[in-house]
Amino acid sequence: MKYISANEAAERLGISVRRVQQLCQKELIYGAVRNGKKWMIPDNISGITASERGDREDRTVRRSLPIGISDFRNAVDNYYYVDKTMMIRDFLDRKVQVSLFTRPRRFGKTLNMDMLRVFFEISEEDTSVYFKDKAIWECGHGYRQHQGRYPVIYISFKDVKYNTWDNALTNMSGLLSMEFDRHRYLLDSPRCSDAEKKYFRSVLGREASLVDLADALKILSKMLAEHHGMPAIIMIDEYDTPIQEGYLAGYYEQIIEFVRNLFSGGFKDNPNIAFGFLTGILRVAKESIFSGMNNLKVYSITDTLYSEYFGFTEDEVKQMLKYYGADDKYDEVCSWYDGYTFGDHEIFNPWSVINYIAEDCMPKAYWQSTASNSIVGEIISTSSAEIEDNLLKLMKGESITTYVDTSVIYPEIRSKQSSIYSFLLTTGYLKISKIYPQIDGEFMCEVSIPNKEISRVYVSEIMNRFPHGGIEPTAIGIQHAIYNNDIGQMQKLLEDYVMQAVSSFDPGSEGFYHGFMLGICAIFNNRYHVRSNRERGLGHFDIQLEPISKELPGLIFELKFDKNPDADLDDLLDQAITQIKDRRYDTEMKSRGINRIVTIGIAFAGKHVKLMQG
Repeated sequence: MKYISANEAAERLGISVRRVQQLCQKELIYGAVRNGKKWMIPDNISGITASERGDREDRTVRRSLPIGISDFRNAVDNYYYVDKTMMIRDFLDRKVQVSLFTRPRRFGKTLNMDMLRVFFEISEEDTSVYFKDKAIWECGHGYRQHQGRYPVIYISFKDVKYNTWDNALTNMSGLLSMEFDRHRYLLDSPRCSDAEKKYFRSVLGREASLVDLADALKILSKMLAEHHGMPAIIMIDEYDTPIQEGYLAGYYEQIIEFVRNLFSGGFKDNPNIAFGFLTGILRVAKESIFSGMNNLKVYSITDTLYSEYFGFTEDEVKQMLKYYGADDKYDEVCSWYDGYTFGDHEIFNPWSVINYIAEDCMPKAYWQSTASNSIVGEIISTSSAEIEDNLLKLMKGESITTYVDTSVIYPEIRSKQSSIYSFLLTTGYLKISKIYPQIDGEFMCEVSIPNKEISRVYVSEIMNRFPHGGIEPTAIGIQHAIYNNDIGQMQKLLEDYVMQAVSSFDPGSEGFYHGFMLGICAIFNNRYHVRSNRERGLGHFDIQLEPISKELPGLIFELKFDKNPDADLDDLLDQAITQIKDRRYDTEMKSRGINRIVTIGIAFAGKHVKLMQG
């Protein structure tokens, strides 16, 4: 990290030198350090922000939030960085030769990989400066002696997303060529043979055949070990992205064969590697890609080791909120972005927490659409009625019990229906509420939706992918009808949707329609707190929508159902409206100052639906 003097900082900030010194003494300039009698200020200081803690005199200089920053050196130098360097200590304590870390998207995999690269890699730059004020440096010489010691091969497959095998192979060939180019100095190494240099040039010039290209990691690691006199470290970030794309686009077998041979040469029985690191969302193709790799250890979301290094822990979130003057927002952050269980740690979604603070603590679904999840549609398109029923239960806030296999593979998606829960768990849509003893690599678990954010995302990325689809447009139309107090339009929208979406074989209970309506109401989460089956007044309402802004009306839905498709819907509606009034379901919202409360009875019988406003 580069530093400037207090005089330079004062000139840049437009305040006095004395004021800069006062801010440093009060620890209000992040990263300022004392050098003798002088204060040294981080060079990235650019402005002052009024403190939100109520003290108008004290103004604090705060670092920017690292939205989308995955470069470790940049993150440490210029942004608020949550110290995850103790991951290095935990790794060196065990020295597993090849480690695979599987986590959902946007949980810090790439930043951690880059941290490991900067720590271990030989460099002309003194990269120890990025760690001297971090936790790992306090662990002693035994750990520090590994810093800057190893040649490193680093490749990210995160952008290998192509519709054809030829294009995917061309892109991966380019990535390997770029990494070879980063080690171009090997062409002048007297320790590398002419044959190796010839191969090097073929990869560098993108002239290597498919068969030869599969040897890239093996030969590059050999040349690095020969030149440096030290075995290499191979790091592959988001290794499974091209595999997922290959499965969806129809070239799964080709990509599996290529990646298997590439990884086998690089990681399996390779005397020229010290360690290997891989990250991904899933541990895929266990029978092929990693076949025979007895030096591989997989760390998934169910494992305790490394569980606190991907995502933010409770203490880390509290410290971040305090730093940005938002201590009072902790409960809100918990309800929206906490709830993930990795090993023995409660984990917050880091992407969402950072964006929440950056957006002046506005709660919403920041994690939504941060990456393509076409595979979700592939799973749901083949799901059974039982699967759909369970997904509706999850959306209602219930838990379901299922087997979970964290090494689920893509071909099993169609043949093994229960794999949907494993996939949704490993990709971040579910959390483990309770875990039972392990049986043959599978876990019997209770799973549920982790937080409010995922409840929102769940509707748009899960429920709308059912074959009948259409929940979101219907819900938006119903919102408009409610705001315009147009019950007739609301009924028409529901009638059309029920006719389109509900099979004559589907309806079997009021619970089915309850989940059906809850799926529609979940879209309202940006304007309403959606609650289901809560005790209020003298009974339990079906669905309540309490407005976030008191300018909007509160809503109470009471549902009635009859198995007979020819049932008298008017009679059911009378029962629903009477129940709402007699059991005083509006008691709590009235006590909260909601002036306008709309009560609506909804009657279902087969594919018939009718509404009445109370």
